[in-house]
Amino acid sequence: MKQFLGGQGQLIKISTPIVMGILNLSQDSFYEGSRYDEKGVLAEADKMIQEGAKILDLGAVSSRPGAKLLHPEEEWARLSTALKSIRKHFPNQYLSVDTVNHSTAERAMDLGVNMINDISGGSLDDNMFKTIAKYQAAYCLMHMPGTPEIMQNQTQYERGMIQEIQFFLSKQISKAIELGLNDIVIDPGFGFGKKLEQNYELAQKFDQLQVHKLPVLAGISRKSMLYKALNTDPNQALNASTALHMLLLTKGAQILRVHDVKEAVEAIKIFTFVQNPQACSS
Repeated sequence: MKQFLGGQGQLIKISTPIVMGILNLSQDSFYEGSRYDEKGVLAEADKMIQEGAKILDLGAVSSRPGAKLLHPEEEWARLSTALKSIRKHFPNQYLSVDTVNHSTAERAMDLGVNMINDISGGSLDDNMFKTIAKYQAAYCLMHMPGTPEIMQNQTQYERGMIQEIQFFLSKQISKAIELGLNDIVIDPGFGFGKKLEQNYELAQKFDQLQVHKLPVLAGISRKSMLYKALNTDPNQALNASTALHMLLLTKGAQILRVHDVKEAVEAIKIFTFVQNPQACSS
């Protein structure tokens, strides 16, 4: 497994699991506590960095079930000011942008963004892989059937869900490598085109993703698979998020994409102490 993740000339160590903090610039995000205006996003970025986030992931388009994708120009209008401000105030911070559009990705990488987080895994924009390769940025390749607007109508998997996810990831990884991508992270897409029980099957079999020999990202923070199972809501899903984070760490997750950085960092610390008790006294 890789020890470092590159991205436009910058390296971050991932031999020990790391945290990616979520910065939503859309007021349509499923979790109200993660929605930030231009002023608030800078303060939250600083807080997440202080709490130990190695990556900040900025997104201007909601990907909740039923949400519609934005035109790239509208997406960039929402994203650009906050992105420029964060890059100016935190010039050495490893940054990711959440987009399915190669034109948005290109504009972001021109500003020094290190990673593109593509929920479509390259399936919605044929120019995405070539654009990432040109900049030699890192790329997070996620599984999602269709688009956020229709994905929950596409939860039937002829060959079985895990098999379909693995087939999609293998196919897209091969395409990306062939076009020159060097730093790929995979994400099986919890909550994207998966019913409640399918999400838990995915968690149960999460270790099977290690077959690709690439870093694996887990994005389950405060999602409906947690709060619906407990009959609560996103605001009450932190404890459940931490519980599932710990399980996924034992199954090989190397990046936790979260709303709550401090708690995720603490979960990773406890996980590493279990792996290496001597580290407690160092």
